[in-house]
Amino acid sequence: MRPLSLVLLPTCLLAATLSAAPATGRVMKVLPHYLDLKGRHTLSPSLYERDAYQAQLRQHPEQRSALRFDVQWKAKGADAAQLKIRVELRGVVKGSLPKQLVLEQPVKLGKWFSTWSALTLGGAEYKQFGELTAWRVTLWDGERLLGEQKSFLW
Repeated sequence: MRPLSLVLLPTCLLAATLSAAPATGRVMKVLPHYLDLKGRHTLSPSLYERDAYQAQLRQHPEQRSALRFDVQWKAKGADAAQLKIRVELRGVVKGSLPKQLVLEQPVKLGKWFSTWSALTLGGAEYKQFGELTAWRVTLWDGERLLGEQKSFLW
């Protein structure tokens, strides 16, 4: 009986320790894209074409209808019901004070690898926001920060 308890007790303690591992996560990539009046961020699947079209949209604000953030992220051990992505934006309207805005969206945990999520600022809110100057994207498990990525000017 004693040898069995010597094996069983450490096994139970190890199992309890492994199941209590804290959640981990990170924001791997953030791609801010302007959307044209038809909701497109590119005209063809080519990365070169996408970058050229984004440059055109940056130079011609009248051709833009929204700003979309495509976020690649991954999390492990997080509570799927409380997982969310938050995008904090700073912008400037000509002749006005700087503006700050927060977009937030619950996300679903992927099975194996990283997951992509998109958050869009559009409509009247986009028109009032002005030109984007800085951004920060964070991944949250409830009230616990798992990962972040920010622009150079943040």
